[in-house]
Amino acid sequence: MDTNTRSIYTSSNGDRWVLVHNPESGRSLVRHEPNRSSGGKAVEIDVDDFLLRDGESPQGIALRTLLSK
Repeated sequence: MDTNTRSIYTSSNGDRWVLVHNPESGRSLVRHEPNRSSGGKAVEIDVDDFLLRDGESPQGIALRTLLSK
């Protein structure tokens, strides 16, 4: 599977959010990559669901800015 990624936001504690687009399916997701010390696993969520849940957070605002370009 071929995917394109673009960085959305990195928090002060090292968590990262990345926009992942699969050109074959046309599907776009937001991948949250927790920092190493949290020991968490990366989670992917549909862009629309992410914006509904986190649209006013710094990472949500950064995604809205990225999508408006």
